[in-house]
Amino acid sequence: MSKLDDLQAATRRRAEELMNKTRKQETDRLASRDRERQVEADKTARLRALRLSKEEADKSGKKSAVAKK
Repeated sequence: MSKLDDLQAATRRRAEELMNKTRKQETDRLASRDRERQVEADKTARLRALRLSKEEADKSGKKSAVAKK
């Protein structure tokens, strides 16, 4: 191989390493975003369930207060 071929090979290798590093960072970023979305969805579902439970308890409390009168 000539010096030019060696230089081209080294340049190509560095470019491929950089591209692979960038792909990995992008994959990690997307995975992190998906985890954050799932955590937020779980939190929302939990809070919704608590709110619905409280509303049902409030309804039941009003009905029993009316029945006691």
